[in-house]
Amino acid sequence: VQLQASGGGLVQAWGSLRLSCAASGRTFTWWHTGWFRQAPGKERELVSAISWSGSSTYYADSVKGRFTISRDNTKNAVVLQMNSLKPEDTAVYYCAAAKTTNQITDVVGYTNWGQGTQVTVSS
Repeated sequence: VQLQASGGGLVQAWGSLRLSCAASGRTFTWWHTGWFRQAPGKERELVSAISWSGSSTYYADSVKGRFTISRDNTKNAVVLQMNSLKPEDTAVYYCAAAKTTNQITDVVGYTNWGQGTQVTVSS
């Protein structure tokens, strides 16, 4: 499955952005999907993930209550709605897919990656 992330941009603190991950390939339904981010000088971290069916989700503590992940398998898309953004959310955001034999929080299992989209939050 091939992935393409979009929706990044520049926003003021407490603003919102909506990231989209579009997948190509008929088998997207059978892949967990995660959003990762990497800020300058920091390691890539898993921000949020959703199981192939949408029944299970994960959020990093730093984004709980502010970010919401969802998917529409009929449209081969996963969306990360980001509200109440903070300057520390500034990073390049990537979507990635993992086969369903993995747990959604198993970062090693994410083998298919889209290109990143820059999110910049100004204070």
